[in-house]
Amino acid sequence: MRKVFQTLIALMLLFSASAASNLVDTVRLIKPSVVGIGVYTPIGQPKNKLYGSGFVIGDGSYVVTNHHVIARELDDNLLQKLAVFVGKGQTAKVKFATVVASDKATDIAVLKIESEPLPALTLAQQDFLPDGSEIAFTGFPIGAVLGLYPATHRGIIAGLTPTITPLDDTRQISIAMLRQLRDPFLVYQLDATAYPGNSGSAMYDVNTGAVVGIINKVFVQQSKETVISKPSGISYAIPVKYLHQLLKKHNIKA
Repeated sequence: MRKVFQTLIALMLLFSASAASNLVDTVRLIKPSVVGIGVYTPIGQPKNKLYGSGFVIGDGSYVVTNHHVIARELDDNLLQKLAVFVGKGQTAKVKFATVVASDKATDIAVLKIESEPLPALTLAQQDFLPDGSEIAFTGFPIGAVLGLYPATHRGIIAGLTPTITPLDDTRQISIAMLRQLRDPFLVYQLDATAYPGNSGSAMYDVNTGAVVGIINKVFVQQSKETVISKPSGISYAIPVKYLHQLLKKHNIKA
């Protein structure tokens, strides 16, 4: 019996080491495609402001992020431009970008950068992953005060849930909410911790690196947890299915 127990422990340790090794290799492949999203102000101080994360897709000239990350108005008087920050550390470079596709309802935006192509990630083809699937995401959870240093977090998909605003009184139901009930927008609820700077990060399969979702820390949480006086800190992600729909609508090849 003792021998069987020791064998089981050894197999568990081997599996754990193998999974860790897979993630190390996957993160190494993912990092070159992870970018920061923000604003460049040539006459401002600081010149660069990071608002969220993003990742490169398609032919290397398209970047995906959350709609709320790029929803700020640019100040023409300050010559502000939408910027994608590429590279690592204090040597990160600024690439100017334009919005080519955006959907407020699913909180997804696609940008096109004005530069040579960057390494691109592969998008998963399945609509939804089952509960318990292992995932990881890489982005900039605490901004870029000391430079651009991506961080990776891992976890599992805890569930698939509709983004329906919770109500404490049926009199608050609106026509828009009834429409939402008929055709709910589903998001992943994660057993993982994301922060506001992670918004727009690629969420990917730990083994293949294929993007399965887009981390959304702010927009979805505000709609789902409005009646909670102390937010739970649950993280959410937009399934890649909705990104595929937006790309198809705008004839963008991924």
